[in-house]
Amino acid sequence: MDTTTLLSVQDLCVSFFSEGKENQVLYDVSFTIYNNEILGVVGESGSGKSVASLAILGLLPDKISKIQKGKIVYDDISLTGLTENQYRSIRGNEIAMIFQEPMSSLNPSAKCGKQVLEILLQHTTLSKAAAKTEVLSLFDKVKLPDPERAYSAYPHQLSGGQKQRIMIAMAIACKPKLLIADEPTTALDVTVQKEIIALLKSLQREYKMSVLFISHDLSLVSEIADHVLVLYQGKMVEYGATNTIFHQPKEEYTKALINARPTLDVRYKKLPTIADFLDKTDLEREIITKEQRAIHHNKLYSNPPLLEVINVEKTYFSKAGFLNKKEFKAVDDVSFKLYEGESLGLVGESGCGKSTLGNIILQLDKASKGHVLYKGQDLTTLSSAAIRNLRKEIQLIFQDPFASLNPRLTVGKAILEPMQAHELYADETERKDKVIQLLERVGLSEMHFNRYPHEFSGGQRQRIGIARTIALQPKLIICDESVSALDISVQAQVLNLLNELKDSFGFTYIFISHDLAVVKYMSDQLLVMNHGKIEERGDADHVYEHPKKEYTKKLIQAIPKGR
Repeated sequence: MDTTTLLSVQDLCVSFFSEGKENQVLYDVSFTIYNNEILGVVGESGSGKSVASLAILGLLPDKISKIQKGKIVYDDISLTGLTENQYRSIRGNEIAMIFQEPMSSLNPSAKCGKQVLEILLQHTTLSKAAAKTEVLSLFDKVKLPDPERAYSAYPHQLSGGQKQRIMIAMAIACKPKLLIADEPTTALDVTVQKEIIALLKSLQREYKMSVLFISHDLSLVSEIADHVLVLYQGKMVEYGATNTIFHQPKEEYTKALINARPTLDVRYKKLPTIADFLDKTDLEREIITKEQRAIHHNKLYSNPPLLEVINVEKTYFSKAGFLNKKEFKAVDDVSFKLYEGESLGLVGESGCGKSTLGNIILQLDKASKGHVLYKGQDLTTLSSAAIRNLRKEIQLIFQDPFASLNPRLTVGKAILEPMQAHELYADETERKDKVIQLLERVGLSEMHFNRYPHEFSGGQRQRIGIARTIALQPKLIICDESVSALDISVQAQVLNLLNELKDSFGFTYIFISHDLAVVKYMSDQLLVMNHGKIEERGDADHVYEHPKKEYTKKLIQAIPKGR
């Protein structure tokens, strides 16, 4: 690594202003990025990671934010004193950024190739034909499987991983010296995440770029970064070489970030949270032994199944020409049993059929073939009215709690709504009391009843979504990627909450995720799906320890394990 300084940030203080009040979000943050170095910046949502990157790029929102103090020096140029026109010559050319969510960063009405072409025509002297050739070369460099198709495709026609590759191609188009990658792998499959990390590392070596890599996952950062900066509530917690911080962390907060992710070799009854470390709560964690699991499973599987999926198929058709129809089997001859009180893990990459199978069980989508038996009753033969009554018993926790909550309803009313629809409890007063009890049960309080979804953090919104789901006292809950977009630390809180609620109310879970570490921690049995079929099944611990199929091994190898 070159020890020549490319970017120096010294004592950076940033404040935001709202209704005349000042809210400081960064406090004296300092770090250095050297030539050809990867610096990882890690911390929870709200820690100031993205604010620091926006300050470097001069993209902090006007009028409501201000750099109160500090210096940002890039290649001997002081960035804090630049005009907007001067900044434009640096953005894209010298410093580029990959944003967290490619779907909202890419223009949905423009073809992907044209969006990258625009960058080259704006910042270089290339002709349109030469620029197109360069775009196709970039698409090949970022390992898009079919560059010509990707060039002509709109963003919605590509997978999440492919869209992220388009964003990377756009960012490196002008061969910048510094690349800022803001959560570039959040909510991606673990296998795609591994590919994106490997791609960024290879591009960094090829172009001799420096990279500022932002994430909430310290294990992931440790696989790519030379140095790590840990932020918490806008303040520097720890800063140093990656190996030192990962293996010899000094601060409790750093230790908490390392330990909040579910471990793969030991099964704890409760995951440690950030609060446990910061409050110095007794960290002698209770371990669930193999003997305890065996006793629990013997009891569990001695009863008749609560749900039985028998030879279920779901086929979609798309037009492949004027007369021809193209057939696609999203779910292909899937069978399994689910027992009362069990947590069944369903894992696989995007497009493997997990969510489609969940929708068939919920009867939000009809199976093309097969049967779904719930308490011995075939759901595929029920009338709409009978299915509506059954909604009380089979519920869903969504991946994105913000999108699933009505922004115009207070959270209290959102939880009250299903109770009213199913005429639960005697009157509105009793329903409101139950809602307050539910809010308190998921770690919120009565004061949150009249607040709106936008007033809560991502983790709090997921708790509200859980409260709304359990308001109907269901028997079976399908958790569809319900923690994939959460911070590692918030994820631990929500997983603990789901397990507590299961013990208290006797819930049965189907836990759908692409993250095998999370699914293994939550599950009794594990189903691995690939291309619509069940690739592997068995006890969750056994499948992890002794995977039989190459696909399962690939999923396990893709889990970030740190250095």
